[in-house]
Amino acid sequence: MKASRRIMLALLTLAVLVSAIAVVHSKYRSRVLFRELKALDRQIDEVDIEWEQLLLEHGTWGTPAHIEASARKQLKMRMPRADEIVIIKEQHGG
Repeated sequence: MKASRRIMLALLTLAVLVSAIAVVHSKYRSRVLFRELKALDRQIDEVDIEWEQLLLEHGTWGTPAHIEASARKQLKMRMPRADEIVIIKEQHGG
């Protein structure tokens, strides 16, 4: 074989090897990124579930029954007796 053909063959062999290594590296990187993507998908699902639970809790805290229960327990409030109720009438024009 001529020297130029040997050099060409060596260069082509080197190119094939570099290409093969690049393919292996690309496949490896793709798998790593896919695992990261799936982990982030799971994290999104967990955050969505937590968000839904917080929305439900928020709705519960704002109900009149919960507010009344909190007022009775924490503030020691109670419904006034009939003799404790005072009605104030607004006077018009005078």
